[in-house]
This record gives sequence, structure tokens and C-alpha cells, in this order.
Amino acid sequence: MYKNTIFTVMSKDFSFLNEDFDDLRDLLQQFENLRTGQSHSFLDEDSFEQIIDYYDERDEMPIALQAAEIAIEQFPYSSTLLLKKANLLIETKKYTEALDLLEKAAILDRTDINLYILQTDVYLALNQHQKAAAVLEEQIEQFEGEDRIDLLLELADVYDDWEEFEKVFDCLKMALEYDPNNEEALHKICFWTEFTGRNEESIRLHTSIIDEHPFNHLAWFNLATALQGLKLYEKAIDAYQYAVAIDEKFDYAYRNMGDAYIRLRKYAEAIEVLQKHLEIAKPEDVIYEAIGHCYEKQRKYTQARYYYRKASHLSPNDDKLYYKIAVAYMMESNWENAIKSLHNALKINKNSAEYNMSMGECYLEMEKHKEALIYFMNAVRARPKSPVVWQELLKGLYVAGFLEEALSQLATAEEKAGRKPIFMYYRAAILIAMGRTKEGLLHLETALQQAPKIVKKLVELDPAILQHVSVVDLIAQYRRKR
Repeated sequence: MYKNTIFTVMSKDFSFLNEDFDDLRDLLQQFENLRTGQSHSFLDEDSFEQIIDYYDERDEMPIALQAAEIAIEQFPYSSTLLLKKANLLIETKKYTEALDLLEKAAILDRTDINLYILQTDVYLALNQHQKAAAVLEEQIEQFEGEDRIDLLLELADVYDDWEEFEKVFDCLKMALEYDPNNEEALHKICFWTEFTGRNEESIRLHTSIIDEHPFNHLAWFNLATALQGLKLYEKAIDAYQYAVAIDEKFDYAYRNMGDAYIRLRKYAEAIEVLQKHLEIAKPEDVIYEAIGHCYEKQRKYTQARYYYRKASHLSPNDDKLYYKIAVAYMMESNWENAIKSLHNALKINKNSAEYNMSMGECYLEMEKHKEALIYFMNAVRARPKSPVVWQELLKGLYVAGFLEEALSQLATAEEKAGRKPIFMYYRAAILIAMGRTKEGLLHLETALQQAPKIVKKLVELDPAILQHVSVVDLIAQYRRKR
């Protein structure tokens, strides 16, 4: 009984759809009779428009064009039908014929903005951007209300296609000065503010809009993004908070506010607003990743891994997420689990020097020197000109006790990556460890002369080197000089 009642109500509510369908079916049958020479009822101008639109939407272009031609024969002074046919000709790339029809339509009626939009479409298709822009620029002042806004937005698209990006911003600014609440212009100018870097202008524009329309949440949002573009994060957050106070389900405002809090290193606040984003919007890997990043910065590695994993479930081919999980394990010295995550990252991107270096570091910490050196060599092959990668390989050889090989690879490192001060310190450490102390001290002295600040790298490589009195004396001597 209940179901039948619902069905009856729905049938009644949507009965107009059946009526519209029946009317359209009758029109199509009458048109079919007309084109096949059978008897038919009179088709007025509106009926032809419906028929043309029907076949156009179904991509039955030959029949749509035929309908337009028959319609124009019967109504030769209809600018609307001429525009319909011109649009079909543009879709079939018959641009010269389309322009001819548009000229005829202009004689009959110059007040239809579709005339100028179609002319613009032709010139864009012919790669004649200057003509396309000129058509719209000449007409904007002739129209009011929504028509003027439509032409300004169309002109913005022309400048975008022409790669005149500053003029895109100018058009959108003009549109908002004329209609401050136009949502399309508000959405678009946000992107173009960031793209062109015209943050100061955007701040002035949206501040003036807010003065007149204080509950325009998009204006508050655009003001916030412009402030954020100038790295004024505290002020940006204030503006975002106004935006979400007006529209509490404004997910992009929560997203950007989270980014602003992260820039200020206010990770707890960032987590709170990003969690709000998750409550009102579809889950996204970037949001989970950002929350994971915040927990990592708070040294809450278990929570960080939880959110990195949630991100990886949504984006299973993103190797960076597995790497971040690995790093969170490494920060807790959980080398075995870190290695498992690094294996997942390397399955996707086996040539990453960063992943191979981290894998080598894990094995080195576990005193599995052979495995560590294999991964350090992989990293060197991936980035042979990187001093950092060579540094890791040399450290691995040093820790593993392969001092002769370390000295040999050091020469190759200087050849590939340049004679960096860090390499001088490493050469000094290797020579001292080999018992060639005097030679090692000479290299240490040269390193201290050139880059005294990075002597800590020597101690990080081998803290036991400070047991050599001559090494400590030499370092102390240069500290006194500084």
C-alpha cells in the first residue's frame, strides 16, 4: 500500500516529463514527414530550434544541418536559426561558411551575445587570437548585466588560450568590479592570482568586495589565498576562519588553512582543521599525507605511519608514501620494518638514490655491511654527480673496514662529483684509520683551512677519531684561530 502510494505520487510529479517527451516525439515525426515529402503539420521557429538541438546533442550532424537549412528556408529572417546553423558549421570545422552566416545574423540582430561568442569561437579555431579578442572588447560596453559578465568571462578564456595571462586576471577583475558576487569569476581569479603573482591587487579587490558583501565566503577565501601567497599566514588563517564561519562545509578553506598552520609549524592546529576537512569532503591521499606529516613533526611516529598508510591505500602507486612510512620507522631505529617499507618504495621506483641510500643506512645500522654496500652502490649509479650519495658509500666502506676500497672510491667520487671539502675530511679519516697518521693529519689541516665549519662530519663518521691526541690538538688549534 505504502509503495503504491509513493509510486502514484512520483508518477504524478514527473508526468510533465512524459508530456515533454511526447511533444518532442511528435515534433520529430512531423520533421521526418517534412524531409521525406509526406504530409505534415506546420512547424514554427521554436519547433525547429528544438529539432536542431535534439540532433546536435545526439551528434547526428547531417540531420541537424538539414533541419537548420529547412528552417532557414521557411524563416529566412530568423537570426536565432542562423546562429544555430553557424554553430553546427563550427562544430564541423566549416569556418568560412560559419563566418558568412554570422555576418548575415549580425544584420538582423546585433543584440544577441551568442553572435559574438560564435565569432570568437571561429577566430580561436583559426588561431586568430587578436581578432577573437577584438570582437569581444568592442562589444563589452554595449551589454549590461549577465551578458556583460558572460562576455568578460569569454574574453578571459580567449586571453588564456592566447597565453596573455596578465590580461586574464584583468578581465576577471573587471567582472568582479561589475558583479562582486559572480561565483565563476571568484573561482577563476583565485587560480590566476596565484599564477600571475598579483597578490597585492587581489587583496585590495577582495577587501573592497568584503566591505560591501561581508558574507561572501568566496571573497574571504580569495583574500586568504592572496595573503597566503605573500606568506602572511596568520592573516590568511583569520580570513579562512571567516570563510568557514559563513560556510562551515567549505572544504578547500580547511585544506588551505591546514597548509598555513603547517607553514607556521603549528601542527596540532593543522591536524584539527585537516580532520575537519575529512569530515565534510571525500577522503584524499594528500590530506592523509599532510596529517601524517604533522604527526611526524610532533615525533608521534605511530600516528604518522597510520595516516601515511591511509594515504597509500588511496594511492598505492605513490612510492613517496612508502618512503615516509620507512622514515617514521627509522626515526625509532626500527630498521627491519623500515626495510620492508623501503622494499615497497623500491618496487615502484627502483632507481631512486634516496631510497637506496636509506636502505643502505638501515642495513649498516644492523651491521649487515654487504647488503648496505650493494644499496649504496645502487644510489651512486643513480646519481653519480651527487656528493651526498658518495658520502654515504664512503661511510659504508669505512664502517665495514674496507679502507683500501674506500680510498679508491674516494678518488672516483672527486672525479665525478668534484673536490668537495667533505671528501678531504673523509680522506683524512681513512688515512688515519689505515695507520698513515701523518699523511692523514696533513689532509685534515687542509680541510680545516678550507671548511672549518664541517669538521663535525669527521666526528659523525667516526667519533673514536677524537681519541687521537694529534687530531684533537689540530682541531683545537683552528678553533682558537676562529
